[in-house]
Amino acid sequence: MAYLRAFGSYLPARVVANEEIAPMLGVDPEWILSASGIAERRFAAPSESVAGLAGEAARDCLAAAGLSANEIDLLLVASGSAERRFPGPAAAVGMALGIPGTPAIDLPLASAGSLFGLAVAAGLCGKYRHILVIGAEIMSRIIDFAPDAKDVAILFGDGAGACLVSAESGGARVIDWLLASDGEFAPALELNFESPLKMDGRTVILQAARKLPRAIRDLAERNQVALPDIGAFLLHQANRNLTARVAHALGVSESRIFQNVGRYGNTSSASLLIAACEWWRCAGPSSGAPIVFAAFGAGLNWGALLAAPCQDSDAPSRDTAKEG
Repeated sequence: MAYLRAFGSYLPARVVANEEIAPMLGVDPEWILSASGIAERRFAAPSESVAGLAGEAARDCLAAAGLSANEIDLLLVASGSAERRFPGPAAAVGMALGIPGTPAIDLPLASAGSLFGLAVAAGLCGKYRHILVIGAEIMSRIIDFAPDAKDVAILFGDGAGACLVSAESGGARVIDWLLASDGEFAPALELNFESPLKMDGRTVILQAARKLPRAIRDLAERNQVALPDIGAFLLHQANRNLTARVAHALGVSESRIFQNVGRYGNTSSASLLIAACEWWRCAGPSSGAPIVFAAFGAGLNWGALLAAPCQDSDAPSRDTAKEG
């Protein structure tokens, strides 16, 4: 079995409000908020790296779990914004945590990377006892802050999230997951080596609004879980528009989908775990109702994961996400 034992997060100290980026993009701050639901985001300091953010989220997660880094058997690090082609940040995170020799695998999947990481970790729990899944992104360095790129530039922020997947115990047990990929629309969301992030927003949101609810519904149906019985939907925080579309497609209230995109923006593969960390610590799995994790991103890759709270687990911590 695989259990979700603890979550952690790290958010850079610098808060970037719409009023700061609006003049660069030739728009009003109010337009950014109405178009995306985002009021502010975090930008990493020049001295910070993707691996550095990941390490901070990892430490926060380990502290919440009451484990030392030496107890980690496998690291999975998802990022679409790493500073170099190779090596990826995973090995650097392991070194920073003081666990050289522990296998560290990079998942270069933007937006959906941490969801794929959770599923991979759940599948490997029979071999590795404690697996640390991390999503870390510095999106502010791969964005073109120019008027002709305003639809992309308004969305993104920086941060990292982490989850400890354990074979022994935790607050929720992983029941099942569904993953999918389709390269037909790959050019709609891509980052080439010598150019900023490119996104065809219309295509991406149309595909996400169709594929994400279908994955959630299919996963729920094959596990005989009714959508009204799901306690929380924890989704990749893309923008408010997508959240509203997913809620409508599922026939659930938008209030049942946890949202923090307004404060952090779209942090790509970090966003699902940052959101899960905040929800876990503020509300958590105490109700006993099933939990759905879901994400959609470049590739195109998408999927959903279903977890059931453990009735005998300790009450979740209510401290806030760690910030720089």
